[in-house]
This record gives sequence, structure tokens and C-alpha cells, in this order.
Amino acid sequence: MNTHRVTKRLQVLLEDDELADIQRAARERRQSVAAWVRAALRRARTEDAGATSADKLGALHAATAHDFPTGPIELLLDEIAQGYRSEP
Repeated sequence: MNTHRVTKRLQVLLEDDELADIQRAARERRQSVAAWVRAALRRARTEDAGATSADKLGALHAATAHDFPTGPIELLLDEIAQGYRSEP
């Protein structure tokens, strides 16, 4: 089994103040800028992964467990308007 990983170079253009902030953050963590950036990108990928299929199905099941009024939108809007008109 080949465990050799091929690495690629990524060039990112930053404003001077952005780079200074990243350098400061890396220095505070005693990391190189490259290591800090790789860790930040890994965190961003994890956060952007989104909901899993199980999460989505759970949300769907929770939503369908409710018993909200339903029907043609015109009828629902008329009922809402009637409710407003009957208020004191």
C-alpha cells in the first residue's frame, strides 16, 4: 500500500495587514504561517461540510411531527385576515 502523499502548492494573495494578522496568530501558537494556514483551512472545510444525511432526515422527521394548519394559501390568508378583523 502506497502511503506517499503528493502535496501541491497554493498561492494566496493577501493585503499587508491580513498577512501581518496571520503571522501574528501563527507566532502566538508557535507555528509557521504555512502550518497555521493549513490548520485554518482544515477547520473551514470541517465547518463547511454541512449537515449529514442523518441530520437532514432528523430535521425532516421533526418538521413533519408538527400539526400546523394547511390548505390553499388563499384560504389560510382569508382566515388570518378574519382573525385580525374580529379582534377588539
